[in-house]
Amino acid sequence: MWDQRYGEPGFAYGTEPNDFLAANAERYLPAGGEILSLAEGEGRNAVFLARLGFRVTGVDGSAVGLEKARKLAAQRGVEIRTVVADLAHFDLGVERWDGVVSIWFHTPSVTRARIHRSVVAALRPGGALLLEAYTPKQLELGTGGPPTADWLMTAAALRDELAGLELLLIEEKIREVNEGRFHGGPSAVLQVVARKP
Repeated sequence: MWDQRYGEPGFAYGTEPNDFLAANAERYLPAGGEILSLAEGEGRNAVFLARLGFRVTGVDGSAVGLEKARKLAAQRGVEIRTVVADLAHFDLGVERWDGVVSIWFHTPSVTRARIHRSVVAALRPGGALLLEAYTPKQLELGTGGPPTADWLMTAAALRDELAGLELLLIEEKIREVNEGRFHGGPSAVLQVVARKP
């Protein structure tokens, strides 16, 4: 599915970064740090972070999307590292990253819980997680995201999954999202900023 979507002309979700990430990256991610971006897709968030001076690795299951990410980086005069991998089986490492970015990364809840535990272990002390995802209320709005409730996130679930991190922000809200052809309109989202002590 993702190779097909990213193989279409243009950028499925645009070339500008996610609003939540753009508003919080410099505030919470350690300056110049090594950042892992989960489900990076076509590169808009990784390229934004690289332009801020972060060293960014984008991981995604779609080689087509990551090829576009590298081209976008070149067009914007920055370098990013890309890794084609199924995140369900990707080794995040231990105390490897200064920051982890998870923007619209949706996967079945069992897999997600395992990955989130890996994120906690993979962050260095002082490192931060920035996450935005859809909540189950998004199914009523139909303005983007997966059609399956099990793939959507709640604050209650993430409090458990991110045990070991200090939750600086965890909020479910409705906000306007306009990102390319597939995310447009009022959206039910969960926003998280968490730091590893």
